[in-house]
Amino acid sequence: MTPRRIAVVGSGALARALGHSLAAFAPSHPAGRPDVPVTVTLLARDGAAVAELARSCRARAAVSGNPVSFTAEPLTDEVETLDRLRPDVLVCCASAQSPYERVTAPSAWTRLIAEAGFGVTLPLQATLAVRLARAVARVNPGTRFVNGAFPDMVNPLLVALDLPVLCGIGNVSTLAACLRASLNLAPGDRLAMLGHHVHLVAPTDPGDEVRAWSNGTPVTGVTALLAADRALPRGELNAIGGHAAARLLLDLVTGAEIRANLPGPMGLPGGYPVRISAGTIVLDLPAGITRTAAVDWNLRVGRRDGVQVVDGRIEYSPAAAAAIADHLPDIADGWTPSALDQVTEELTALRGRLRLAPPAPAPARLA
Repeated sequence: MTPRRIAVVGSGALARALGHSLAAFAPSHPAGRPDVPVTVTLLARDGAAVAELARSCRARAAVSGNPVSFTAEPLTDEVETLDRLRPDVLVCCASAQSPYERVTAPSAWTRLIAEAGFGVTLPLQATLAVRLARAVARVNPGTRFVNGAFPDMVNPLLVALDLPVLCGIGNVSTLAACLRASLNLAPGDRLAMLGHHVHLVAPTDPGDEVRAWSNGTPVTGVTALLAADRALPRGELNAIGGHAAARLLLDLVTGAEIRANLPGPMGLPGGYPVRISAGTIVLDLPAGITRTAAVDWNLRVGRRDGVQVVDGRIEYSPAAAAAIADHLPDIADGWTPSALDQVTEELTALRGRLRLAPPAPAPARLA
C-alpha cells in the first residue's frame, strides 16, 4: 500500500517539536478506510541536524508503538526534492529570521524590531516559504502546503503572489490548545477562536483580546484564562504549537475530517476556526459572525505587528513606517509583492549592519 508522505522543512525548535509529536501520535484512520502507512521526511540545509532529529523521532516512535516512519536528507534544491518526494503535505518550519534573536543576541536590529513591530521581518519570514510554494506550484500542485513561518502575515503574501498555501500552524492553534485545557473541554466539545500572532502576548486594550466560543457560547474572561499559558517560556508554547500541528498533519494525510483553529487559512490574515474535509478547507465561524467581520477584526488587532497585506500591497503602521524610514525610506510607504526579492535584499543588508551595533539604551524613567 502506498504510504502517505509528509515532508517537514527545518531543523529548529518548531521542527523538532513537530517531529517529536508526530512520533508520539498514531494516525487516526476514518471508519471504513484501511490503515495507511505514514512516512515523514525531514529536510534542512543542515543534513546532519535533520539526520539527528530523524534518529530521535524513530526512537520515540518505537517507544510509542507508532507506525509512522522517519527519514531525513539535506535540502539543496527545493524543486528537485519535491519532484522526487511528491509529498501529500509539505510544511515549512523555518525562516531567515529567528523570533528568539532579541533574547539570544540583542542589537540595534532587534531594537528596530521592537520599535516597528515583528511584522518588519515579514520578507525574511517569507523567504523560504515563498521558495517552497513556488516549487510546489511548479512540480506538484497536488501537495498541500502548510506554512509555520509567521503564517498570519506570510500566508496573505503568498496568496498575493498567486502561490499555493492551505493554512498555517502555531499562533492561534497554540492559544486554542491552551484555552481548551483551561476550560477543561472534552474532546468532543467545540472551541472556535479568532486570534492573531499578536495574541501570544495579552493586549493592552481588553477590547482587542482573543474572541472564543465554546460549543457556540462566547467565552468570557479569556485574558485570565490564558494568563498562565502566556507566561510560559516561548519554547514551551512552541512545543504546544508543534503538538497541535502534528495532529493536524496526520489527520490531513489520512483523510480525517478536521475542525481546528488555524492561522492564515486560504491566505487570510490572522487565525480562524476552520473545517477541512477531503482536503478542502472552509471557515467554520460561529453563528452571527461573517467572513468579512472576522477578517476585518483580524486586520484591526493585527496592526500591533506593524504590517498588513491588504489589496495586494504591503503597508506599515505609522509607528513601523517611521522606524523603517530612518533606515530604508524607499520602502517605508509600503511595497507590492513583486518587489519582495529587492526588499528582502535591502532588509538583509540592513540587518547585517545593525547587528554590529549594540541596542540603544532604553530611555530613563522619571522617578
